[in-house]
Amino acid sequence: MSEESKRVSVTKNFFAGGVGGVCLVFAGHPLDTIKVRIQTQPKPSPGELPFYSGTFDCFKKTLAKEGVKGLYKGMAAPILGVTPMYAICFFGFGLGVKLQQKTPNEKLTYPQLFAAGMLSGVCTTVIMAPGERIKCLLQIQATSGETKYSGPIDCAKQLYREAGIRGVYKGTVLTLMRDVPATGMYFMTYDWLKTTLTPEGKSPSDLSVPRVLFAGGMAGVFNWAVAIPPDVLKSRFQTAPAGKYPNGFRDVLRELIREEGVASLYKGFTAVMIRAFPANAACFLGYELAMKFLNWLAPNL
Repeated sequence: MSEESKRVSVTKNFFAGGVGGVCLVFAGHPLDTIKVRIQTQPKPSPGELPFYSGTFDCFKKTLAKEGVKGLYKGMAAPILGVTPMYAICFFGFGLGVKLQQKTPNEKLTYPQLFAAGMLSGVCTTVIMAPGERIKCLLQIQATSGETKYSGPIDCAKQLYREAGIRGVYKGTVLTLMRDVPATGMYFMTYDWLKTTLTPEGKSPSDLSVPRVLFAGGMAGVFNWAVAIPPDVLKSRFQTAPAGKYPNGFRDVLRELIREEGVASLYKGFTAVMIRAFPANAACFLGYELAMKFLNWLAPNL
């Protein structure tokens, strides 16, 4: 590997991570639209078939009726939220690498890369925890039919009025439990696959597009394999009425296993995994291309 390719720029990571976030939304949003449409379709009357028989049927019908535009409905909000999130995510990883390097070009071990990824998870939780709390409450409201909150800002205001900053940040520990190990796995897996897929005598920074897509997609799959159980617990805890779980996530875990079994910790596994590969493949490809451009534009930054 060349000396230049090993040097990490925290600033470039921030901007390239933002580009990666935009690519992730573009690639993942159509599947998210399909997932939501399948989840929210009305129950068919006796003797009738559901409007969408499955993922592929929903994709075909949406495309036939609304064109490609139909798959990208409501994309503005995720782009506005995900872009800074991924900028901070990659910034945190770059910072984690820098803090552990004894020299600017030192190649870190996989446990060190895992640790750098964990720092990234801590950085994003500051924004992620309140965002997830608000998103979950609005999603539950949409299915219950009661309108307590008129939107995200109104929800944040009401939570703050009712319980102060703790009300807004409810579920932060579970968000950390989800994102810290999952993000460590995310970056470590990506680096490991990049190194594994690099031909003898070549640099990982010159990896072909299909190999970058594969490494990025698999990193997303490994990330979510670790993240799903705490994500299920977090969603339950963040949407529960105040005081329902006095001992926090331990109460949620006990109740879930008692009532629905261990398998309930992997609810939504299929939907998450179908989206994880293409979305994260696009994310890392966008990041790598942006990084190449920034290295060309400002090689000494």
